[in-house]
Amino acid sequence: MAVKEQSRIRVFLDSDLVHNFKQSPVAILATLMTLACFIVAAFAPVLAPHCVEPVCLDLMDGLTPPAWADYGTPQYPLGTDEQGRDILSSIFYAARVSLIVGFAAVAFAMVLGVGLGVIAGYFGGLVDAVIMRLADMQLTFPSILVALLIAGVVRSILTDLTDRGVLSGIAFEDVAVFVLIVAIGLSDWPRFARVARGATMVELNKGYVAAARVLGLPARRIMLRHVLPNLMGPVLVIATLGLALAIIAEATLSFLGVGVPPTNPSLGTLINIGNQYLFSGEWWITFFPALALVVLVLSVNVIGDWLRDALNPRLQR
Repeated sequence: MAVKEQSRIRVFLDSDLVHNFKQSPVAILATLMTLACFIVAAFAPVLAPHCVEPVCLDLMDGLTPPAWADYGTPQYPLGTDEQGRDILSSIFYAARVSLIVGFAAVAFAMVLGVGLGVIAGYFGGLVDAVIMRLADMQLTFPSILVALLIAGVVRSILTDLTDRGVLSGIAFEDVAVFVLIVAIGLSDWPRFARVARGATMVELNKGYVAAARVLGLPARRIMLRHVLPNLMGPVLVIATLGLALAIIAEATLSFLGVGVPPTNPSLGTLINIGNQYLFSGEWWITFFPALALVVLVLSVNVIGDWLRDALNPRLQR
């Protein structure tokens, strides 16, 4: 078993994908930056220089400039916000929330979209028409508008049920992360569905699918065991690019005030908080979270672009 695993690893390391990656300094740099963001987010409690909980804050340290600016202190390299919360530590914790929402939303959209796309491409006819028309209808609306609508409706319903006494002790802030995941995922599934449908229709014309049908294999097994594995290349590219879009969507919703609560901030929430102090001279509260968001999204986008070129021989130079 160990020999087989080593053989698979050796084959992967000798593959064209790995060779292409080694020949792309931009992809390597983007991967390193993305991994750094993931590590910082995953180990935020260990790596963050300061506690960001309300009980740890000192209001006397509020609005401290970065260390290199006048009245700055090395204790807070990137300064503090109005509550005395260290900006660097806040970015570490906020990146965790943004990545969790982004990954979960993309996973939800991928499962839903790929599942519906494979079903539409395999069965065709009325099933294909219904699923694709639903996707076309949703694509007429901007994704952020759909996510904003879903988040607003859920907030309204929870508030109404709480006021009526049907739900007690449950506020929107308690389920904000889950609502964001569902809202962003539901707004992005058509892209996965269209790609999966097209790829499924291509795979259905190949001999191995015809052979599976002749053997009498059920449709579910053919879709899961034969068709689906051959779709993962384009789906992986869409998922990588979708991760960047999901992070931006979460940041946008949080910036608009319908995302995660300020007590558990994301990068969008930090930018929203700092925007209130931007014109009074405290630029660092907005600038550094925005810079972290740009670096994260840009790195993921570069990886997605490289992966698209690497998996598509027509785009290789």
